[in-house]
Amino acid sequence: MDDILTSIIGISLAAILMFIFPLITMSDRTDDISQLTVRIATTEFVDDIRQSGKITPEKYSSFVGNLGSTGNTYNIEIEIRILDENPSRRETNSNHTSGENVYYSVYNSQVEEILNNNKDYYLKEGDIVTVNVKNTNQTMSQQLKNFFYTVVGKDIYIISASHGGMITATGK
Repeated sequence: MDDILTSIIGISLAAILMFIFPLITMSDRTDDISQLTVRIATTEFVDDIRQSGKITPEKYSSFVGNLGSTGNTYNIEIEIRILDENPSRRETNSNHTSGENVYYSVYNSQVEEILNNNKDYYLKEGDIVTVNVKNTNQTMSQQLKNFFYTVVGKDIYIISASHGGMITATGK
């Protein structure tokens, strides 16, 4: 009876070592490749915006397509901080000092509204653009870790990228 129980435990451990751990390792490598792809796509997208001074619908859809090629879904957050040309007009506080840069922010919905109308979104030199990307679905690696370890929560993203910088050329 002890030999049968030992054999069953041995076979179970062998199955785990032969199939489950390689599956977890391969899914982690897939997430690493997706992470690298997302980081490169985000960096190229932001750098292109910084150098050209505009966001075109074609560039944005190409960026979304590159992210989608990883097989995951993503939440893309774009923030554009626009340099206010005349901050003293809008400033109600009387202690405004000269030479101070004042920015106001534009977010996803405002940018996507213009891009969805097949129009370019133009920026000017001195504006700041930031793009944050996070996956919204659970990857195979997250699902396996949840099943075996209960380490990764359902609301935690594993693939993300962030890049930003100042616009160096005025669009148009």
